[in-house]
Amino acid sequence: MAPYAVSSTNTRGRLHPEKSPEGRTEFERDRDRIIHSAAFRRLEYKTQVFVNTEGDLYRTRLTHSLEVAQIARSISRNLGLNEELTEAVALAHDLGHTPFGHAGQDALNECMAPHGGFEHNLQSLRVVDELEEKYASFNGLNLCFETRESILKHCSRPNAEKLGEVADRFLSNRRPVLEAQVTNLADEIAYNNHDIDDGLRSGLITLEQAAEVPLFKIHLDRVKTRHPNIEGRRLIHETVRGIINALVQDLLHESERRIQAMKPTCVADVQLADKLIGFSPEMAELNHALKVFLRKALYQHYQVLRATLKARRVVQELFHIFMDDPRLLPPQFFQRSEADIPRAIADYIAGMTDRYAMKEHQRLTVPGVQ
Repeated sequence: MAPYAVSSTNTRGRLHPEKSPEGRTEFERDRDRIIHSAAFRRLEYKTQVFVNTEGDLYRTRLTHSLEVAQIARSISRNLGLNEELTEAVALAHDLGHTPFGHAGQDALNECMAPHGGFEHNLQSLRVVDELEEKYASFNGLNLCFETRESILKHCSRPNAEKLGEVADRFLSNRRPVLEAQVTNLADEIAYNNHDIDDGLRSGLITLEQAAEVPLFKIHLDRVKTRHPNIEGRRLIHETVRGIINALVQDLLHESERRIQAMKPTCVADVQLADKLIGFSPEMAELNHALKVFLRKALYQHYQVLRATLKARRVVQELFHIFMDDPRLLPPQFFQRSEADIPRAIADYIAGMTDRYAMKEHQRLTVPGVQ
């Protein structure tokens, strides 16, 4: 590994000391604990744009996390970084996401506004630090400091002051380690491209609309030139595949250029430097245009907005029902509510899958539904 990569041999350790694992590194243990967690399994039935019941072919938070891990690990390998740490962070980055994707998060954040707010990134850390209940000696998964710190993609100053050492970089204006920087951009590459793929698959976006996006058109034209008779799913897949490859290659070349110019010799150098992982200005502009297109054509499509409206209503009504009478919470969350009722309710709702949230809403609002 490069000298500026995070090494499991000099990790800052775990909140609760444990004997070092045999046959695997500390970060491999973190990755394995994340994969075996209940929160990770629930990602199978959580979605970002499409509600889980709308079809079996669309990406879920689980498949998205796997795609992010694949892209991030490939980039890390090429840059000489710690693949196991990168993979652990990629697999954990969405553990705290609510049902119904960003619509659910926004609704829960509004409900929690008088009580400190809600942010899925902070909730992911809360899941691995507190909410998983698997081990006899501690709550959470007891992950390494570097994994926990890297899960925090962003954090406000008030929240950072509450979280302590794991959020100290937000108070001292230090950058994330390179493994975390890689994961952040792998996340962006994955969700932009799987959203356009799912949007085309669903029919909410047409190929003609997508072809107006410069980055998509470049690779669409290349595929048509190489394969004149290609059409349908193959045409879309080859185009999206080309976009992902172009983004990854550009990121690698630009990141290598920045690293060579800065010449970091250790992790501390990385955290004091300007951001070292990124796209070239030209690719950043193309990628931004793709994001703008998705926001207008897909996320604001009337059918998506209708689903968003229903999702927000389910989350908001669940929250207010439990606030009115916390005794309706399952016992483990009701017991936790003695310390903080709103946060216990947010923990319960955030942990729900799409279909569980809809079913729970029916049980609490529709007579005769058990």
